[in-house]
This record gives sequence, C-alpha cells and structure tokens, in this order.
Amino acid sequence: MARTLLGGVIAGVALYLVGFLFWGTPLSQLAFNRLAQPESAAVQQALAEYLTKSGTGTYMVPTVGSAEGDLLYARGPVAMVHFNSSGFPIVDSTAMGTGFLLAIVTGLIIALAMGAIGARVTDFFSRAQVAILFALAGTVYTELGQPIFNHFGYGYWVYLFLSNFIGLAVAGVIIARWFLPKGGIQS
Repeated sequence: MARTLLGGVIAGVALYLVGFLFWGTPLSQLAFNRLAQPESAAVQQALAEYLTKSGTGTYMVPTVGSAEGDLLYARGPVAMVHFNSSGFPIVDSTAMGTGFLLAIVTGLIIALAMGAIGARVTDFFSRAQVAILFALAGTVYTELGQPIFNHFGYGYWVYLFLSNFIGLAVAGVIIARWFLPKGGIQS
C-alpha cells in the first residue's frame, strides 16, 4: 500500500508537469481564439461595467429563463463567460501551488483505484489499458461534451481534452508500471 501511495505522489507530479507543458508554456496559446487589442480592451471594459457588480462566476449571455431572454439566446450571438472580477497575474504562484496539490491528490486517487484492481489485473499491459481507458472515458465526456452540449467552438475543448487525457493517462501508466505489486501479491 505504501508503494502504491508513493506511486500516487509521483504520478501526481507527472500529471502536474504534463499540465504545465500544456498550460504553462506558450503552447497554451493554441487553445484560444484571439482578438485584436482594441476589441479585447472593449470587451474587457464591457465585462467590468456589467459583470463586476455581480461578481466572479460563470454567466450565460444573454440570460435565459424568460421569453425575451430565450428569444435573444435562440437568435444569437451567445456566450458563456467565465469571469473573475479582480484579475490575477498571468503566472499565478498561488494557483500553481494549489494546482500542484490538486495533481498530487488526483495521483493518489488514481493510485487507490489502480491498487484496488492490482491483485486481479496482474500484467502491465492490462493495467495500463485500464488506466488509459478510464482517463479517456472521463475526459471524452467531460471535455468534449462541452462543445457538443453548449455549441461552443471545438478548439479550446479539444486542447483541454488532450492535455487532461495525456496527463491522466501518464499518471495511471506510471502507477501501473512501477508502483503496483507484481503478480497481484502485496509487497
């Protein structure tokens, strides 16, 4: 069990590093559509003017639930705005530290799940297959479902899917390869 938990911590570090590669480097710009600076500033001003009073949160624009709102939504354009009223640095050390802890916890959860099947699934190929398929199942539905159900463009969500799938699969394969008991016998 201790070996599996150590694997969870190491897998969490690997998950964090994969996430950093995708989101902490210029590679992350592949995920976003871009506006020219004047348009970007105008949208930011409108957000500050109309959303700051309501505060940080996620907004559907236009607001639905009334005849007028539903009609405006059906006519378009529409947006789902993830809004932060205070802003934060591009490289936010607080988020990076909290994200690292989240990656460790996620690695430990993967290790516990893989440990639960380790005695019954004893060969590396089968263990890796389970890890990869669970990573795929979770990310296909949660990330690729967004552009399907909410009619978003696919670019950001495919990028998010790839980053999360690869990170989770790498974490699971690390545990499957080096941190589960051989042949199903606890060490």
